[in-house]
Amino acid sequence: MKLSVRQFVQLVASLLLGMGIFWLLYKDIALDQLKQALIQTSFLWIAVSVVVSLLGYWIRAWRWKMLIEAGEKQSFTTIRIFWALMFGYLVNLIIPRAGEVARCGVLKRTDSIPMGSLFGTVVVERTVDMLCMLGTIILAFLLERAVFLELLESLVDLEKLKTGLIEWLPYLVTILLVFFGFLYWLYLRFRSSGRFLKFRQFLRQFVRGIKSVSDLEHPVAFWISTISVWVIYYAMMYFVAMAIPSTAGLNASSVLMIMVMGSIGMVVPVQGGIGTFHALVAFILLFYGIAEEEGKIFAMIVHGSQVLTIFIVGLVSSVILAKLTWKGKPKIR
Repeated sequence: MKLSVRQFVQLVASLLLGMGIFWLLYKDIALDQLKQALIQTSFLWIAVSVVVSLLGYWIRAWRWKMLIEAGEKQSFTTIRIFWALMFGYLVNLIIPRAGEVARCGVLKRTDSIPMGSLFGTVVVERTVDMLCMLGTIILAFLLERAVFLELLESLVDLEKLKTGLIEWLPYLVTILLVFFGFLYWLYLRFRSSGRFLKFRQFLRQFVRGIKSVSDLEHPVAFWISTISVWVIYYAMMYFVAMAIPSTAGLNASSVLMIMVMGSIGMVVPVQGGIGTFHALVAFILLFYGIAEEEGKIFAMIVHGSQVLTIFIVGLVSSVILAKLTWKGKPKIR
């Protein structure tokens, strides 16, 4: 994957941002303190968390397979989709958001699936996951309302936010109108060009991928797998909390709130959520009486165990996919 100068600058900037936040968080934590925390950690529970996470990735691959099959009207193997998915996660550790394109790219090479169709299914996945994340936030609000309100008050001045939105609304509407007007002008200007015709073909494939959710052969299985993925995300966090003495006493709804904050930290476009994940998880743990240093160590263990899992399985997937796409090798279904 070739990067333009602008993309390279953005990549370096996001990495520096994440590393900077990480350094500010952990510069005052002594190595002996971290070593002592690891000695007290139950690695049996960490191992359970890792195994459960691998199950979650497999279910996610199976869910993606259902979307692809609905659009392409043919069968594919879950293991092939799984390797592509894990390769995408590995790429995301290096280049934020590039993993979505990378996993589509390898499936295009191994199974000759149109790129636009694949990307459409990824958009469906991400849209469904965003809705699940919003549902999880609402559930956390209902279960931990007092903490949620305290958190909002400490982060946002709601009155100033409301006043600012009212003041800026006319400008935002004007910008949107100008933007869509510009897009319409581009359409009129370039609708007969070769590049635009290729874009239209990609767009048709993309729409087909989007529509795959309505053509699912087993829609109930799709939604069960979606819910299962988020239940597994929660279980991963809960098992790590059980592994560490300082967080072992947290109740179920508290862990849910921590998961919400961690998910928000992973949305920020930095490599693997480094820094942002740690900052938000450590911050929310303060509301549950967990010392700042202990919260940071908890965040490091959660994040580190998952990054290491993705790194190892992602490397394995890279080797397997390289063999599948090697020139002259037969494509194994």
